[in-house]
Amino acid sequence: MSQWPSIADIVQSVEAGKVQATELVRQALKTIEDKQEYQAIIAVIKERAENRAADIDKRVAKGEKIGRLAGVPFIAKDNMLTFGSETTAASNILKGFEAPYQATAIEKLEAEGAICVAKANLDAFAHGASTENSDVMTTKNPHDTSRVPGGSSGGSAAAVVLDMAPFALGTDTGGSIRLPASFTGAVGYKPTYGLVSRSGVIAMASSTDVIGPLARTVEDAALVLDVMSGRDDLDGTTIERDTSPYTTLDVSVKGKTVGIIAEYMDEGVDPAIRKEIEAAVKQLQAAGANIVSVSLPSLPLALACYYIICPAEVSSNLSRYDGQHYGFSHADAKSLEESYNWSRSEGFGDEAKRRIMIGTYVLSSGYYDAYYKKAQTVRTKLVEEFTRAFKKVDFLAGPVAPMTAFEIGKNVDDPLQMYLVDIMTVAASLVGIPAVSVPVAKVQGLPVGLQLMAPQKHDRALLSLAAKIKETA
Repeated sequence: MSQWPSIADIVQSVEAGKVQATELVRQALKTIEDKQEYQAIIAVIKERAENRAADIDKRVAKGEKIGRLAGVPFIAKDNMLTFGSETTAASNILKGFEAPYQATAIEKLEAEGAICVAKANLDAFAHGASTENSDVMTTKNPHDTSRVPGGSSGGSAAAVVLDMAPFALGTDTGGSIRLPASFTGAVGYKPTYGLVSRSGVIAMASSTDVIGPLARTVEDAALVLDVMSGRDDLDGTTIERDTSPYTTLDVSVKGKTVGIIAEYMDEGVDPAIRKEIEAAVKQLQAAGANIVSVSLPSLPLALACYYIICPAEVSSNLSRYDGQHYGFSHADAKSLEESYNWSRSEGFGDEAKRRIMIGTYVLSSGYYDAYYKKAQTVRTKLVEEFTRAFKKVDFLAGPVAPMTAFEIGKNVDDPLQMYLVDIMTVAASLVGIPAVSVPVAKVQGLPVGLQLMAPQKHDRALLSLAAKIKETA
């Protein structure tokens, strides 16, 4: 049982004067300290968090209205710019970097009274599915410390499950919120692309990057999304939000059609996981939903497509880290070219270098048409297939991953095997639709998440369905 009530209950208690924000921050920081062995947190934001909490308590005492997240502590993935600590994206090349401004998502949360207490570990620059690519440390799964928590938002997911804060922020480029949510037993929500501003987030693959919440309940995730979402002048890719609050959930599924993705239920999935996913879907059927099988013929190509497009964008986005303006710079370089070479060689980890090389290759003269252009053609085909599918069904469903959390070190020397972990999450990212992982069961003591997807901008409907799953699980 979690030590944290729902976010709504926390806010109510703070505004009623029953609990002080300073107590909540103290509780969060103590839990972080007590559970250091899980290596979920890169840095704490103690002084700023305590000052913000004290200010909120003074305002409450004066009878002021604070906001929808009054006094609620939260944790941000360390690829989001925040005040009060370094922002490193868990990469050596950004050691010592202090943000000159905060991410829009952080600003929106703080404007409603939330308090950022720490920065969570991740695969460096969000390149990975296990946090083993972090240049700082490997986060451990709360259910079994010999196993990974998933990635790249593994620190954020583990922090929530370990009760370090009521919610945390992650980023999802090809499954980096949903996978760790499934592996740790959290709720992980990837919004429609553009619904949450990416301003102030260290870019990985700009055409699929999305900020989303990791929480203990769908209702908490919906509240955080409601605060963060909407257009932002600092991010030209943002879209208009739903006119109704994302917290207004209609959990009735009668008359809704849920399509089970046939390609996600084949022999590649652990039979025990397939059984639990089928059981969860049957609960929806019992509640009145129509269940059908849906085939998306191009889905087997999605992973290959993603691992051409993603490194191409990564190679472009990482070109700005040259050791000249901020972060790590090699002190012994005797020329500008030497400084570039040595700073990037020592600052970037193996996975960042691998993606830079792959991305540069597929964008290079003579290979652009053969690889990158072809991958974008497949991406368009995937968009068309998902669009057709959503004309027949309201939602799509399947597993988040074909396996439960794997052992630390198992895939670290096999990049292709590590990439295969994303096989069931990348498609939703490529087509820009909302998707969520909801914990539905455990297999041999390890959590299993059900993945649900909806058409673009149908986030409230998807959260409503996810709330029903959580209710029946």
